[in-house]
Amino acid sequence: MNALDLWVKETHQDSVALGFKVEKTLFSGKSAFQQVDVVQTKGHGAMLLNDGIIMVSERDEHIYHEMIAHVPLYVHPAPSRVLVIGGGDGGTVREVVKHDNISRVVMVEIDEMVVNACREYIPSISHSLDDPRVELIIGDGVKYVAATEEKFDVVLIDSTDPIGPAAPLFDRQFYQNAAGILEKDGIMISQAESPFYDFEIQSAMLANQRPFFKRLHLYTFTNLTYPGGLWSFGFGSNGLCPLTDFDRNRFNASRVQTRYYTPEIHVAAFVLPKFVKENLSDMLDPIPPLEKAFVK
Repeated sequence: MNALDLWVKETHQDSVALGFKVEKTLFSGKSAFQQVDVVQTKGHGAMLLNDGIIMVSERDEHIYHEMIAHVPLYVHPAPSRVLVIGGGDGGTVREVVKHDNISRVVMVEIDEMVVNACREYIPSISHSLDDPRVELIIGDGVKYVAATEEKFDVVLIDSTDPIGPAAPLFDRQFYQNAAGILEKDGIMISQAESPFYDFEIQSAMLANQRPFFKRLHLYTFTNLTYPGGLWSFGFGSNGLCPLTDFDRNRFNASRVQTRYYTPEIHVAAFVLPKFVKENLSDMLDPIPPLEKAFVK
């Protein structure tokens, strides 16, 4: 008898679907917040899904996690303290702690089931949660940002889509509080959805950030397991420019190992397709001439 032909399928906005062949289910549980599943796929390794939405796969997760972490960490002149909101799989933390100058990372994840499932079944992504520089807090990131008196050099909002427990992470009050806990040269990076399918979400997100940051930019990257294959992050600061303040020599001199991120990718990520610039022209600050990105 032939084995069952099992596939996991994610449907996005009732207009497009992604499918991946499943070899076996590694974990399935329902937390207080969402359905959490980890499956072993053919060709993409272990895959985490929250409420049926693909979060990460072992094959391409390094792209997302390298781009959310290394872009701001090579723009900030001396990052030491980093806050990660969300990111329960641990991949963002893994990339942050590759930097020797990082002394403290606080990660606030609302769903402990996600953390535990990834620790058990996707250790290639989650292993750095045990780094002694990391403080893991199981709790509400919105409440943490509103209450903490600690300041951070970089805040990374590694959120899911703006539904369910992640919806408040796109609100104006949250961005105001996040800006308030940044040091003078602080940078905030926010997960910013698909340029193809979600420009309304992007526009609303940037409008909510605009009052609290002098600079707002969007940068993009490719991804195998997200709808459309092109995804984005928002970059907010009160002075630092992601290109003219980018120090490629720090990357070249460092021991940081990457599979996707390079100085050239860093610069190219901020060169947006024309349709993206047209959709968000009133929200984004212009980038400087590209040759200025290679001064340092």
